[in-house]
Amino acid sequence: MDARDDATTLTAPDSGAHWSQRYSAAVMDTFGSPQRVLVRGEGPYVWDADGNRYLDLLAGIAVNALGHAHPTLTAAISAQLGTLGHVSNFFATPTQVALAERLLALAEAPAGSRVFFANSGTEANEAVVKMARRTGRRRVLALEGSFHGRTMGALALTHKPAYREPFEPLPGGVEFLPFGDTDALEAAFAQDGEDVAALVLEPVQGEAGVRALPPGYLALARRLTAESGALLALDEVQSGMGRTGAWLAHQHPRLGGGIRPDVVTLAKGLGGGFPIGAVVAYGEHAATLLGRGQHGTTFGGNPVAAAAGLATIGVIERDGLLAHVRALGDQWRADLTALGHPLVREVRGEGLLIAVELTAPVAAEAASRALEEGIIVNPCAPSVLRLAPPLILTAEQAGQFTAFLSRLPHDLGTEA
Repeated sequence: MDARDDATTLTAPDSGAHWSQRYSAAVMDTFGSPQRVLVRGEGPYVWDADGNRYLDLLAGIAVNALGHAHPTLTAAISAQLGTLGHVSNFFATPTQVALAERLLALAEAPAGSRVFFANSGTEANEAVVKMARRTGRRRVLALEGSFHGRTMGALALTHKPAYREPFEPLPGGVEFLPFGDTDALEAAFAQDGEDVAALVLEPVQGEAGVRALPPGYLALARRLTAESGALLALDEVQSGMGRTGAWLAHQHPRLGGGIRPDVVTLAKGLGGGFPIGAVVAYGEHAATLLGRGQHGTTFGGNPVAAAAGLATIGVIERDGLLAHVRALGDQWRADLTALGHPLVREVRGEGLLIAVELTAPVAAEAASRALEEGIIVNPCAPSVLRLAPPLILTAEQAGQFTAFLSRLPHDLGTEA
């Protein structure tokens, strides 16, 4: 028996500590130690290996749009897998075609638009990098605070130095502009604007603390890119698929006002928990920027993932979840603000993508206390708690976090 076997016998075989020990011995340490070992879920709740229940207000980072083990989603995945699971993209399947058609309709894409399926958000954004290169122009503009993924092309669009620096040199040509600064945006196009290949934006920056672009920014971005012939690419990986109360955040009147981009990337909530990503290319760009043999994927658009996407969209429509998300999000933000908690500087967001910004860098401690009380939230920045729960969350369940926040010590982080 080796040392690893000795370690795993120190705790009960089915306990969270037991599985954590095995995790640390078998899984690469890219995410750090797991906070809990989760074994099942139902609706907005999950249970750990020790039998404790948690209200999941992170939903796998805005992924589990319908919560856990939703009967319609699980039935669709099971039925498809029992019929046809994978065939490669040398062949088509009805579910793949049907999902592409649904996405084009939801995106309000004009005739000639097309969809490319991937497996994740970062892969979808890799396609955007390739599309930008295909324009023949050399400059790609992104924003400070951006997060577009961890693969090399998507990482080049991601601003955080800690993510970028270990892997440099990255694909070149990317310039970062100050977040939400319209003067800087205009200046970037005034200087050699005809060499800008693409402007890549998140309508709401999730990883940076749920920061929505200011009113008018997307409209200006659309005008400048159209005038210069550059692509306007919107990363809706986190903000799309109903998360803000609109199918896509840029369609929301308070976020984008319905501007039409050239490319949109999707993932996370699209599959309701099943891995899938998508690129929606609008109009002529679908035919001119990625042709046969210029991009590909083995698993992208497989019939099981497509069935998951169709089922997720179907439940959102059937159950009126867009309206529910708008109403609940508005009320929840109002309730959180009305607490007047001295530790809360601001509550912001749209729909069920919400940030609680604290007055001190104690978000990690606040999230830890929430976990101990059976609530999962995400400290996405030192002073920011992110809420991205399932779209099926009820007002009563949201109120559990509101009550927790009201009890949070005013001097959190400074107690003796």
